Amino acid sequence: MRLVEKFSGSPDPRTERRGDRVVVTLDCDDDADELVLSTDDAEQLRDSLTDALTAREPFVNTAGVRRPDGSYVVERRGADSAGNRKVFESFDALRRRCRRLPETFTAEDLSATGLTAGRRHMVLWHLVEHPAFPVALASRQPLTAEKTTGDAERDAERGGEKTATGVAEP
Repeated sequence: MRLVEKFSGSPDPRTERRGDRVVVTLDCDDDADELVLSTDDAEQLRDSLTDALTAREPFVNTAGVRRPDGSYVVERRGADSAGNRKVFESFDALRRRCRRLPETFTAEDLSATGLTAGRRHMVLWHLVEHPAFPVALASRQPLTAEKTTGDAERDAERGGEKTATGVAEP
């Protein structure tokens, strides 16, 4: 477990081959930890990391999927047709789109970004539900969200957690 904790804040992970072993070095604040793995263990770690990085993250109304090609999919939770999902080039593309929205916005404001019909509502709900976005639900009728003054990452560091309603609670 300590390895995962160190890695989450590591600015400099490195790997190298040493004979029949793979060495993973995690450099954290003047302290380096090495993990020496067999080739089989290294392949298992790679597969586990790939699974974790591309996992589906479900919320109350929506889900987010990071694909191996780097794209990010917002989908309506429990729906399986293409009309119930929107594919973004990357998670950062969705983050940039969110930054361009006004402080208070409705699903209609998402039309200007190229979203149509129910996808606007789905993406708005996703911005409210996902902890990486500083967005809270302002009103259900009409569906309206507002950017919060707090930074989502800073709130998470303080121990606050975004709930399904988009409100960070300690």
